[in-house]
Amino acid sequence: MDFQLSMPKSGDDHENKPNPDEIREVIIIGAGPAGLTAAIYTARAHLNPLMIEGYFSGGQLMDTTEVENYPGFRNGIMGPDLMAEMHAQAERFGTEFLAKDVTKVDLSGDIKKVWVEDDLFQAKTVIISTGATANYLGLENEKRLLGRGVSACATCDGFFFQDKEICVIGGGDSAMEEATFLTKFASKVYLIHRRDQFRASKIMVKKAADNPKIEFIMDTVVEDVLGEDAVTGVRLKNVKTGEVTDLPVEGMFLAIGHTPATKLFVGQLEMNDKGYIVTSTDKHNITATSVPGVFACGDVQDDHYQQAITAAGSGCQAALDVEHFLESQAMDVETESSMAAAA
Repeated sequence: MDFQLSMPKSGDDHENKPNPDEIREVIIIGAGPAGLTAAIYTARAHLNPLMIEGYFSGGQLMDTTEVENYPGFRNGIMGPDLMAEMHAQAERFGTEFLAKDVTKVDLSGDIKKVWVEDDLFQAKTVIISTGATANYLGLENEKRLLGRGVSACATCDGFFFQDKEICVIGGGDSAMEEATFLTKFASKVYLIHRRDQFRASKIMVKKAADNPKIEFIMDTVVEDVLGEDAVTGVRLKNVKTGEVTDLPVEGMFLAIGHTPATKLFVGQLEMNDKGYIVTSTDKHNITATSVPGVFACGDVQDDHYQQAITAAGSGCQAALDVEHFLESQAMDVETESSMAAAA
């Protein structure tokens, strides 16, 4: 499938350009698995969603090669192809798309305001699905070999490293979890950390240390990723001695955290200490944020699971929560009108 033919290119002029003067039922910001699922559900509910997908639509799956753990594809599917299918499905049900970035939002009041450059779009509800991005080391070869041995998702890609030697970069609980998980597939896992102590909890460190397949390499940073078409090793530097060595591995997994795309919403929505949007604990309204009429789904509010399928599931929840919210608002207006007429 040609992804570029299936989804609008950045900055394209569309014949049916969204009308900025219309007050919509819902605007969706972000077009990863969560946002596209929300678009499919809200479009099928005749809420006529406008999805502002940004210049780089598709989320983290656009950097993923083969996806084998998304239900419905027995032989796997390429990440961009999966996003293209979801995009086309949302479009089929009437979702309008705008392939530009949101530049400003005002989420106060009953009508939410979303600016795209100089155009103002308004809606009764907003679904935020801007996602999060994995943190990388910033090495040139790391980026070049992404999907060719470099990964930031052990759950997604661990299966491809059967009986291979690999390394995990990080020192927190997530690094311990990923290293332990990867021993199900790899013959050897080197856990590389830049300090002489881990940030992870003692119980997680002990679990990893007790695993015969895991070896700790402390006080060490990765200076380069080796390999032409695939990872063949990493170049390491001991921060105390300055010694540089090459470690032959066929995979490098980053476990140094994620950064949620929440900059637009700082000061308007409640966020946790990691910058993720806080959503409700009410099981009947689980994607609601601290502002009525604003909902969040996917990795922008999930700092734990961060899987395509969990993002899609929360996108469904957000759409259903929006539908219920709009119905409740309509009932309140109808009640107020009836009371005013009776008076």
